[in-house]
Amino acid sequence: MAYVQSGDSSAEPVGCPFCVAPTDDTHGLVVARGERVYAVLNRFPYNPGHLLICPYRHVADYTDIDPEETAELAAFTQTAMRVIRAVSTPHGFNLGINQGGVAGAGIAGHLHQHIVPRWGGDANFMPVIGRTKPLPQLLTETRDLLSAAWPPSIPGGGPVGAAA
Repeated sequence: MAYVQSGDSSAEPVGCPFCVAPTDDTHGLVVARGERVYAVLNRFPYNPGHLLICPYRHVADYTDIDPEETAELAAFTQTAMRVIRAVSTPHGFNLGINQGGVAGAGIAGHLHQHIVPRWGGDANFMPVIGRTKPLPQLLTETRDLLSAAWPPSIPGGGPVGAAA
């Protein structure tokens, strides 16, 4: 939280959750690893299965990732959508990168793309009235399901952790 509240998007990666997550697949909620990017569950998901695709390199801006990172980020996004469809059968997706704090990036110093599965009627009174969102599954259970379904066919990529 100190990193998020510091307001300095150019801060060194000390304590950056996206630099720390890949050091422990299970506790970091890492679903799959590639050579340049990895897929991780969002700790504060909008919906169950909300994944983030992050480069390993601590880089803030989409225009600063190299062509290989760009290609692998795109491939991981496609695979994430296929895996989430196979595991959870969502009706649609929201995909996006929030660039900078004013654009909604909670961790502006480390680029990450959101893949949010959506279902008809998934927005209800709970977030508005109760200021909370019930999730029907523990993050560790979601991680294990998605990791087990992640194909090893992406060059340099594949499932991780206990579910591999």
